[in-house]
Amino acid sequence: MPPALAALLLGATCIALSPIFVRVADVGPTASAFWRVALAAPVLWPIAALAPRRSALAHWRLFLLAGIAFAGDLAFWHWSIRFTSVANSTLLANLASIFVTLAAWLFWRERPSARFLLGLAAALAGVVLLVRTSLAFSASALLGDAFGVITAAFYAGYILAVKDLRDRGAATLQLMAISTSITAVLLFPVALASGEALLPASAAGWLTLAGLAWISHCAGQGLIAYSLAHLPAAFSSVSLLFQPVMAAIFGWLFLGEALTPLQLVGGMVVLAGIYLARRASP
Repeated sequence: MPPALAALLLGATCIALSPIFVRVADVGPTASAFWRVALAAPVLWPIAALAPRRSALAHWRLFLLAGIAFAGDLAFWHWSIRFTSVANSTLLANLASIFVTLAAWLFWRERPSARFLLGLAAALAGVVLLVRTSLAFSASALLGDAFGVITAAFYAGYILAVKDLRDRGAATLQLMAISTSITAVLLFPVALASGEALLPASAAGWLTLAGLAWISHCAGQGLIAYSLAHLPAAFSSVSLLFQPVMAAIFGWLFLGEALTPLQLVGGMVVLAGIYLARRASP
């Protein structure tokens, strides 16, 4: 297996572990989102310092936008994980790629292809099946699904901001370090105001948060960033669908979340829709 492909799949697997860390953490969802980036930033900055430095001040508005979008992404996704199944929350968050193309259509008049519209229709049909499963389970699960869709919208904003920064010459490691730090600054007062438990009650609790920060965030995002520089973009985006599949497997292994037949069909339809939409996107 080529090293870049191995890095891509390993990175997706690391990120797929994040819902498990969030679910077993002994702090609240917003607090775990804060610690995810607060513990990651001290690791990212020394690594970023080793890379060639490029001025970031000229694009501070885009960095701020990326930090705000990523803060919304993490906050809503962590709440989604608490309310609905790991499989549903991860699948719905992966609708971000569809939101990116829709934003390009609405704001930049980039007309989508017929294949993209077919993929969008399939993904929405899969979402309907996932929501029906949640309705049969509980009202809180339906709320978690809604948070998953909001997560996708925020993540799409993050992707667009990052793409713009990369087009302007921002280095990957520098981008990760700055956006992660901005996200931590934004989430800290939100976590304090939420009234959630902010500090873990045990060493095991700190280890859980460290795993979330260092395995899911630093290693996961870093490996994917490396792989994207060595693989075709279309192939990489499709291969990242490996993430929700692994998240569902981890949810079953560690949390006992078995997929219902309707949920399984809905998940497959969502994945097929995202696949079509990503293949149709430039």
